[in-house]
Amino acid sequence: MSQSVSYLWREPRAAAGFTAGVSLHSHTNQSKETLDFIAELSNDWGVLQPLMRWAERRCQRTTGICPDYARSYWTPPLTPRLAFDLERTQIEEKLQLPAMVSLTDHDDIQAPMLLRSLASARQIPVSLEWTVPYGASAFHLGIHNLPSATGAEWMRRMEAFTAIPVAERPAKLLKEMLAELDELPGVLIVFNHPLWDLYRIGDAKHRLLVNDFLAVYGQFCHAVELNGLRHWDENREVATLAAQWNQILISGGDRHGVEPNANLNLTRARSFTEFVLEVRRDRQSHVLFMPQYAEPWKHRILNSTLAAIRNYPDFPEGSRHWDDRVFHPDAEGNTRQLSELWRGGRAPLYLSAVLAFVRLLGAAPLSSGLRLAWNDSTAMRTTLAARKA
Repeated sequence: MSQSVSYLWREPRAAAGFTAGVSLHSHTNQSKETLDFIAELSNDWGVLQPLMRWAERRCQRTTGICPDYARSYWTPPLTPRLAFDLERTQIEEKLQLPAMVSLTDHDDIQAPMLLRSLASARQIPVSLEWTVPYGASAFHLGIHNLPSATGAEWMRRMEAFTAIPVAERPAKLLKEMLAELDELPGVLIVFNHPLWDLYRIGDAKHRLLVNDFLAVYGQFCHAVELNGLRHWDENREVATLAAQWNQILISGGDRHGVEPNANLNLTRARSFTEFVLEVRRDRQSHVLFMPQYAEPWKHRILNSTLAAIRNYPDFPEGSRHWDDRVFHPDAEGNTRQLSELWRGGRAPLYLSAVLAFVRLLGAAPLSSGLRLAWNDSTAMRTTLAARKA
């Protein structure tokens, strides 16, 4: 195994000697992002509960629609073309290297399939982030570079697996599917953000499931992700987890907004398939953290949140307004854009006021003050140690 972790703000020439930069794990407006966290936040923060219950009662009284967070979702602002260009441009301009970009929307391959009609993106791999239910939780696997001829069929099989209730799921089905994917030499399987308790079952239970998953299915995982949106501390623990299970570390920016991925891979490969072989066969991985990762973590999370609720007048129709990117069932249960459900075609005044306040947090000078208050200087001094083996 040969792996390294470097930081561009410390090593400006870190990309020297490599032939390409690789952007892994980022999202487009084809990705459906759950709104379950809204209900969970109101449960965690008691002070929010009266406000949430009032807003829900008012919504039902004025529209006849009861908020359904489980069936609602939002989509990131960037179209596949904008997302691809954002990732490609960062690599080409900041690293002066050719770019390889693998977009991984949640349980969807439409973005790479659409982009393959463009000359500049014709070689983009067919990839996705697969939601794999596991016990009381679920894990996200980055499935990169599916064969073009069978990508749609694989997508159907993965969707079908995810939809099977836990009690009815055949015990061997996941192992069979992962084994089949592993037999495809050009496919890369990455365990994304393994220590993020995304489904909020409790840290101890989550880690128990992670280790159980790696014990049973780790043979089919080709790498474990250092996530560009997760905190320094969590990524350090992921590095320890990978070492315990003899897994190689790989980058994954997990971009949902308009800031490019905060980490990349450097490679000497000339194509994405060669890069996969470099990781799988040669067990080589060179992770490079970009300068935006050195920004305070809370500030970066705020900016990612702001990207979801901002309006972008210059974007294509359907991505311009925040409420065009949020979807909710109407009174008959049909999923529609939130902008279509407002009375009079406009968001309620109280909601507009809340969003305006949140957007204010991202404006100068308040944004600069928050950035200083959230400075992670201590964490920056104890970054992930560069690992070479």
